[in-house]
Amino acid sequence: MTSHDPSSANAIHTQSPADCLFCKLIAGQIPANIVFQNDHVLAFTDIAPKAPTHLLFIPRQHVESLAHVQDDALYAQVFSAIRDFASANGIAHYRVICNTGAGAGQTVFHWHAHLLAGRAFEWPPG
Repeated sequence: MTSHDPSSANAIHTQSPADCLFCKLIAGQIPANIVFQNDHVLAFTDIAPKAPTHLLFIPRQHVESLAHVQDDALYAQVFSAIRDFASANGIAHYRVICNTGAGAGQTVFHWHAHLLAGRAFEWPPG
């Protein structure tokens, strides 16, 4: 296994929370259809859905990408929120995606996980 230094790999995308679209959404400066929130995580509908159910789960703490998460508890908080939301809403079959870095399709540099459901998915994806 090789070592990875996310600070050098994505330095071009580093932005302050004051300039972050999702931080502004968390602060209530940008409207969103919020479907779940707790002390650590917020979830809302994607503005360009790729499935009948397409939600974004974001940590309230600004973290640029999955590669930049320093606290393992943050992983647990986000993925537990996804699991609990799916269970509480009768979503039994779903896909979770984390695009990490521009080359993988990340367009907002605040770590987020997509929950997609409501249709069949193929493998491999795109």
